[in-house]
This record gives sequence, C-alpha cells and structure tokens, in this order.
Amino acid sequence: MAGKTQAYKNKIINHLYFAKKLSCAEVSERIEKSLSLTTKILNELVEEGIVLEKGHAPSSGGRRPQVYALKSDIMFTMSVAMDQFVTRLAIIDMQNKYVSGIESVELNISENPEALQIVIGKINDLVEKSGIVRSRIAGIGISMPGFIDAKEGINYSFLGKTQGASLTTLIEAKVGIPVFIDNDSSLVALAELRFGAARDMKNVMVINVGWGIGLGLILNNGLFRGDNGFAGEFSHIPLFQNGKLCSCGKSGCLETEAALTAVIEKAKEGLASGKTSVLKLAELSSMHPEVAANTVIEAASRGDRYAVELLSQAGYNIGRGIAILIHLLNPGKVVISGRGASAGKIMQAPIQQALNEHCIPRLAINTSIEISELGYESQLIGGAALVMEKFDKGIYRKNKFQEAA
Repeated sequence: MAGKTQAYKNKIINHLYFAKKLSCAEVSERIEKSLSLTTKILNELVEEGIVLEKGHAPSSGGRRPQVYALKSDIMFTMSVAMDQFVTRLAIIDMQNKYVSGIESVELNISENPEALQIVIGKINDLVEKSGIVRSRIAGIGISMPGFIDAKEGINYSFLGKTQGASLTTLIEAKVGIPVFIDNDSSLVALAELRFGAARDMKNVMVINVGWGIGLGLILNNGLFRGDNGFAGEFSHIPLFQNGKLCSCGKSGCLETEAALTAVIEKAKEGLASGKTSVLKLAELSSMHPEVAANTVIEAASRGDRYAVELLSQAGYNIGRGIAILIHLLNPGKVVISGRGASAGKIMQAPIQQALNEHCIPRLAINTSIEISELGYESQLIGGAALVMEKFDKGIYRKNKFQEAA
C-alpha cells in the first residue's frame, strides 16, 4: 500500500504544479480516487510540509472549500533552453519562479564541436552555484532545435556526434540528474498549453518565431508530434520561388523570408542600399544575432519606419503559412510565441491581413490570433513542464519522496 500511496502523492504533486491551486474535490476528480482517500493523502502531504493550505476558494453558494498548493521549494526543475546561437539555463521552483535568475551563454551549436561539453559544464556550474542538493532537482528539461527523437534522447540535427549514445544518457552520466530532451517549438507549445494562451483550448497552433519559424501543434487538448516526433516543421514549407538557400538545404522555405535571421539580413541589405533608419549598417553587421534581432525589434517598437516595414513583411509571410494551417486543421486559436513574440504587436496586423487575403472566410472567422504573454520565457517554462510531465508518468529516478517511502 505504501507504494500506491506514494504514487497517489506524486500524482497530486503533479496536478498541483500545473493547476497552482486545487480544492480537495478537484484533486479527487483529477486523480480519480474517492474524496475520503484524497483527503487522507492531502492531510499527509500537509503534515510532511509538501502541500500548503491556501485559504478558501471563492464562494459559489454553500461552504467555501479549502484550497491547496505546493510548497514552492519542495523540489526543483532545471530548464535548458537552446537555440542556434544562445543557450539559457535556469533552476525553477514549483511555482515556476527562477531560483537564481537566468544564466545565458553565447553558443553556436552548429559550429562549436565543444557545445555539448560546454552545456554540461554550465549545468554543473549552475547546480553548484544554487546550493541545491541534486536529489532535490526532479530533472532537467532541455529544449533544442532540430529533428529530435525524444524517447531515445537523440537530436539528428545538432549535437549528434555522440558515438551512438543518446544525449540524455551522456548528460545524465555527467550531471547525476535525470535528463529529458524535446524540440524547442514543442516545449514552447507545452508551456502555452499548461500555463499560457492555449490553456483550456482544444486546438491551437503555437508559432515559435525565432531563428526559424517553429510550430507546436495542440490537437484535442494535447501535443501532436507525429509518428516520429518530427511534426511541426513549419519553417520549411516551400512558399517562395526566391532561390534563397534554407538551413535545411532546400530553397524557398518560409524561414528564408520570415525568420529573424532573414529580417536581420534584409535590414543589412536595405541599409546598404540607402534605406533611412535609426539602424546603422556597421553596428548591425558587427552584432551577435541575438543583439541584432533585439535591436531591430526595439527600433520598430520606437516607431522606426524601416524596422516596422521589415517586421511587417515577416508577419505577412508568416500569415501566408498560417493560412495553410487554418485550411488543414481549423484551429480555434493561433498563438505567436517564443523569442519573436516581443514583435508580436507589430506582426499581428500583417498576419491578419494575410489571412484575410488567403483564407476562406468561413474557415478563418473563428480563429483568433493572440500574442503570448509568456513570450521568450515560454521555452524555459516548457522545459520545466516537460520534467513534471515525466514525473506524472513515473518516468523518473528516485527523488527524496520516493526514497522516504
């Protein structure tokens, strides 16, 4: 019975993490156990200092129910959010608060053969800096671009020269903490599904605007990854006859006209040809891609006409791609998330314009376009959510709760 009780406790911990606060009746419904058993287990968790009583729910008539929440520091997750140029790391508590801020390192994962070892070193450094005992870190959720076999822990696009071993196995051996990996856009969508604009929605397309144009598919209230886990390669829809070579090796992909890398290159070309702007060619050319992208977005937010024009063009082209998704999948909402969400307000109108021009009105009329409030943080939060989803499924090494059971 002790093992079953611990399993119920883990389920309750998981549901409280994602819901933030729940009444006993809500917990009972979610773990599908009787109210009396749920009350008993919740009381034990309160006595153990794992769950806190957080007052009473708003009245809906009758007695107001007690609500419960997780103690924020009962355990932690680590999230590692990687893109082609920058890797960010954070240790996150059970209320999705960063314990010691966000560590950021410039790291070109396609050109640096030491990228994997650098990431492992940064993980170990952050754990040591935090002072948190490793057994209290439930796991490390790593989000990265590329074709990823999440089950086997393999990235076929980046960090792939691992002599046949999976990335998860290699990293776990060096850090002593369970590791899970997944595609960056899938985890951006997971964050939106669990904590953001896609919460309580049935069918949502989450567009991850960054160095590519990623897509997280939420269908029937869950992430859709396809047969091999590679669904959502939105960036490589061949929309253009522009002859521009894409990172995938093909030409004319959406990425070549709408990704932030494309926006930066177009900015340089325009400035070189004499476009008037607060942006300066020499400065933009010498900047790291992350700084350059932020500089263009900031200029647009201050009203620079050329910067607005660049982001509007990108938004319109993204909208052309979204029109295809709407015709195929009829989503209730499209969420603009990820790094480029900070430019979302500028892109939103041209995206809608593209939908007006390219969508059948009957299909598009009920699809709303929303800018994520999680934005650039969505990838980090998605990594934490990935760890806690594995916790719920029991794909999880011993933690201090299981050791005590």
